[in-house]
Amino acid sequence: CAKGLSLTAVYSMAFSLTILSFSSLPEVTVNYRYGLPVVTLTLPTRGERCQFTIKPMVVTVGAFLQDVQREDKGIEKAEVFARDGSKVSDATLMEVLLMNDFKLVINGKTYSVSAPKKGKLSSEHATEMEDIKSLVHRLFVAIHIEDHQVKKERELLQKLEYLKEQLLPLEQMKDRIADSADAKTSRLLWVGLALMSTQGGALAWLTWWVYSWDIMEPVTYFITYGSAMAFYAYFVLTKQDYIYPHAKDRQFLHYFYRKSKSQRFNVQQYNKLKEDLAEAEESLRRLRQPLQLRLPIQQINDKD
Repeated sequence: CAKGLSLTAVYSMAFSLTILSFSSLPEVTVNYRYGLPVVTLTLPTRGERCQFTIKPMVVTVGAFLQDVQREDKGIEKAEVFARDGSKVSDATLMEVLLMNDFKLVINGKTYSVSAPKKGKLSSEHATEMEDIKSLVHRLFVAIHIEDHQVKKERELLQKLEYLKEQLLPLEQMKDRIADSADAKTSRLLWVGLALMSTQGGALAWLTWWVYSWDIMEPVTYFITYGSAMAFYAYFVLTKQDYIYPHAKDRQFLHYFYRKSKSQRFNVQQYNKLKEDLAEAEESLRRLRQPLQLRLPIQQINDKD
């Protein structure tokens, strides 16, 4: 009986030591296994240790928390906080999170998690991994680039057709308004020439047939001075020199915008559509050069 009691006591002490050693372990640990981080934590409902293997460059914090909640249905709320107490967004990659220590809060209970220490790769192994990544990237581009370019070209062609349909009635209205504004501008130029010719003839008639040059000289001086004042006033109002082509364009725009307002022609919408059309045509031009070098001849002929 004494031996039985002593044996029971021994088992009880061993069990207590096991429980003590287990409870002394951190409740959440992160270790690397086969190059991937493994998060080990104690599920609050079942009290079991559960391991979650993370793909750090793919899995986000939100996906990791969802996996934990799916594993233990008793978890109502799980969040991750940085060391300074700020909440970590669910869209953050686990690779970024595992760079520093953080806090995992499950059902209001906080667990401090230390960042894992990842062993450094040898230079040869690191070079080999970079070569493999580069090869995979080139293979992916070689397989998918043609399909992507064909899809992009179709999207651009559809966009061009839509923009041209939207621009067609605006182009017709714009041409009518531009013709009307150009006709008014031309008439104004001819009227100016007629007035200058009339002024010159009147001054000549007054100088040689009515009065003498001694009388008309002050008159022509003040006419010249008045013209200089008019040109200076034009500069003050427009902040531009009075140059005939610029003055003609300014008058054309004045008639054009006034006619557009009366005809309810949306100049801003027209300019926006023209800019979008030019941008789409430039994108298509830049896309087609490498596209025709990669596609089979039959596909090019079908589109042409």
